[in-house]
Amino acid sequence: MGAPAERMKLMRERRRKRGLRELRLVVPNSRLQSVRRRVAVQVARLSPSSEEDALRWIEAVSDSDGSDHQSGQ
Repeated sequence: MGAPAERMKLMRERRRKRGLRELRLVVPNSRLQSVRRRVAVQVARLSPSSEEDALRWIEAVSDSDGSDHQSGQ
């Protein structure tokens, strides 16, 4: 078996041939106390009515089971 870098290169090539591409996400580390404090401050600043409006909109445009859509056939 080749070096790890070569194996990764081959894996990426196989994925590209299947129409896939790699996506990397960098997110805050929720294990850090500083991040948890920052999130708590931001949550405390949220407007309950705005959040309720957003949740109502999400529910209105969401289709969780697919039963509301016609297949077009």
